[in-house]
Amino acid sequence: MTKAVADFHTHTFLSDGVLSPCELIHRASLNGYQIIGVTDHVGIGTMERVLRELREECRLAEKYWAIKTLVGVELTHVPAAAIADLAKQAKRLGADLVVVHGETLVEPLEPGTNRAAVSCPAVDILAHPGLLTAEEAELAAENGVFLELSARRGHALANGHVAALARKTGASLLINSDSHQPADLLTWEFMGCVGRGAGLDAAELEQVMGEAPRRLLQKLKGCAKG
Repeated sequence: MTKAVADFHTHTFLSDGVLSPCELIHRASLNGYQIIGVTDHVGIGTMERVLRELREECRLAEKYWAIKTLVGVELTHVPAAAIADLAKQAKRLGADLVVVHGETLVEPLEPGTNRAAVSCPAVDILAHPGLLTAEEAELAAENGVFLELSARRGHALANGHVAALARKTGASLLINSDSHQPADLLTWEFMGCVGRGAGLDAAELEQVMGEAPRRLLQKLKGCAKG
């Protein structure tokens, strides 16, 4: 398995991170990243501006540095009933990647957020889903929505629960940083620690760290063609 980090959930100072998009991408490349998804928090009013600014920054970074960037959004604390429409709007506006802020144990998300996210094929990742239900994990598997094992403090509390449900239902897992500052960025070794801490065995860890990022990229490429 190639030891190149793929992290699909990070933030810049366009939302609540501390780094500019270019600095985030540069620091990630120094950490061994091959792929980074820059997914700032948005709502209906900020989505278009954030995507436009991220796209310009990512194009510049890719021109000079050997790293693949994905321009994305994280739909955060939006009404659950609006998630499908907002995810589709983000894709229409050119988002490569749509992440939904899941029902983490450490924030008061609207009940039903997880279900709305995993029911929508336009959503790519349900981040830190907390006490996800088996039915929601099954919907994620059916609709091609990846479930996140989070490396972020607090959000990681339910990683073992999420991993166990994915094992039962066939839902796909990814390990992401949810980076907001330089110290949050992953290394290959720490990704492995997060996966093992969630209860993944060696074969599962290889799937999550190696195969799952490739499958997500295939999904995103297919959506772009469609």
